[in-house]
Amino acid sequence: MKKPLFSPSTVLVLSALSLLAASNVAAQAKSTVVEDIIARVNNQIITLSDYQKSLGDLAQEVQQDCQACTQDRLMTALKDRQKDLLRDLIDQQLLIERAKDMDTNVEADVIKRLDEVRKQNNLASLEDLQKAVESQGIPWEDYKTQLRNHLLTQEVIRREVGSRMDIGSGEVKQYYDAHKDEYNRPEQVALAEIMLSTDGKSPEEIAAVRTKAEDLRNRLTKGDDFVQLAKKYSEGSTAQDGGELGVFEHGQLSPQLEEAVFKLDKGQSTEVIQTKTGFEILKVLDHYQAGLQPLDKVSGEITNKLYMQKMDPALRKYLGELREESYVMVKPGYTDSAAVAGATVIQEVAPTPDAPDKKKSKKKTNG
Repeated sequence: MKKPLFSPSTVLVLSALSLLAASNVAAQAKSTVVEDIIARVNNQIITLSDYQKSLGDLAQEVQQDCQACTQDRLMTALKDRQKDLLRDLIDQQLLIERAKDMDTNVEADVIKRLDEVRKQNNLASLEDLQKAVESQGIPWEDYKTQLRNHLLTQEVIRREVGSRMDIGSGEVKQYYDAHKDEYNRPEQVALAEIMLSTDGKSPEEIAAVRTKAEDLRNRLTKGDDFVQLAKKYSEGSTAQDGGELGVFEHGQLSPQLEEAVFKLDKGQSTEVIQTKTGFEILKVLDHYQAGLQPLDKVSGEITNKLYMQKMDPALRKYLGELREESYVMVKPGYTDSAAVAGATVIQEVAPTPDAPDKKKSKKKTNG
């Protein structure tokens, strides 16, 4: 397959970077076994193998973020991000448990996301997707669990953090007045696409793809929603985002596409355009004229920027509150960068009969 199926966190890369990362963990773990427990979050555990897998995933993400970097630079970036690795694993467990406390159900979203992945990889059925996942050495149930956990944590963040952030029009205008230079721009268009691929297809198959593209264009002229058509039919990497491509100025698109889109107004779509890789229908989500953009044109962009600026500290505060309500222990030699003062560490002692635990009686457990 041409790209990872869900996210970089679903596949381990056997690269020099990953191997070096794994060797760092092995050195840290010394003679421990794979299933050694390195952290407890209420009644759940994080094992050494969980940590090692996440470190391998992180190595792949670092590699993808800086593909032209030297080995030394990659290792420096990995070590910097590794500092928060255990924190992030603990945070994820806290959010998953919170989702369960809230009776959050994302099963419909899991099926929807799996189908989106299937379409993006041009697979005929979910059974084909399962075979493709398993061919990469990933158990199907593990793949679905990881996707489910991701959706659960995002839903908790949306409901418990994002919904509580209030960004008013006055705050947006204040930011605009203080940063007008950011919005003095050349002519630009914000675009979305519906793309049907012709890669590897015969002339007869290409003709059929053109017919399908023309049919989608006709549906748009009759009032069908572009976003929904893109999500359902587009074969581009932007399909799950409704085809949204981003913002472009003159010189950033091919002459063929530039000529087609810069003459359109906001909300208009191109005719079907044949490119080297397929057929495109582009929609102009917005058309910015050169000069200082009026506030109403960029208010949504500013709102999103302010939202992202506030999200990280708000999320860290919320996770801190979850930690205060929870029972988190970390094994000596491993660092939880968000540990609260007086946090408990896992002590390596001989097994003893169960006995009451004073701290556990004061903290939340999921029995």
